[in-house]
Amino acid sequence: MIDFYYWPTPNGWKISILLEELGLDYRVKPVDINAGDQFDAEFLEISPNNRMPAIVDHAPASGFGDNALPIFESAAIARYLCAKTGQLMPADPRLAKEVDEWLFWQVGNLGPMGGQMSHFVNYADGDHAYAERRYRDEYHRCLGVLERRLKARDYLVGGRYSVADIINWPWVLIAKAMGQPLDEFPAVAAWRGRVKSREPVQRGVALGKAWATGGQTKSEAARATLFNQRGT
Repeated sequence: MIDFYYWPTPNGWKISILLEELGLDYRVKPVDINAGDQFDAEFLEISPNNRMPAIVDHAPASGFGDNALPIFESAAIARYLCAKTGQLMPADPRLAKEVDEWLFWQVGNLGPMGGQMSHFVNYADGDHAYAERRYRDEYHRCLGVLERRLKARDYLVGGRYSVADIINWPWVLIAKAMGQPLDEFPAVAAWRGRVKSREPVQRGVALGKAWATGGQTKSEAARATLFNQRGT
């Protein structure tokens, strides 16, 4: 059994979709990021960066011993679960290398740029024209990277659906909601629809849907919890 620490956001969906696609047994441990659950001492033992998603695998893969195995960071979780199950990761080393490239591209580019864009578009008080333009342009650039990749293929790697698609897709799902139409990116739009049609993907996105605030965080206390954290 896997304990899945989760809240319904694009980062959370990356792993909820993966768990559904892999058919693994899991129980959801809600991490209400608006209430500050991510800063609880118990959760910090699992995720030192106070971010979800995270998992604890109570039946670890071979080689990891018998004790419950905590894992934080979505790419690390994804690689572990795919290796454990032997699914959604190509056996060919060259293709597996490409999957890794798109996993790490997502966590270093598409996700952070989309997240910062969302912050300045949806949450930041006052006029932040430069910051908003900066992250809109970077998110747009990332969509261009995906467009070039997907022009000649249905999926990101090897012509087959893989964990690379799962990790990247949630931050494209919300493009229109963030004010970025996909008209300029027809291959990305087609890929978005292709992935969205999968039933495990739909189940993963629906997980905890009733918990979502829908749009901007409404509470000033929640805003302070989310956005005013420092190292000490």
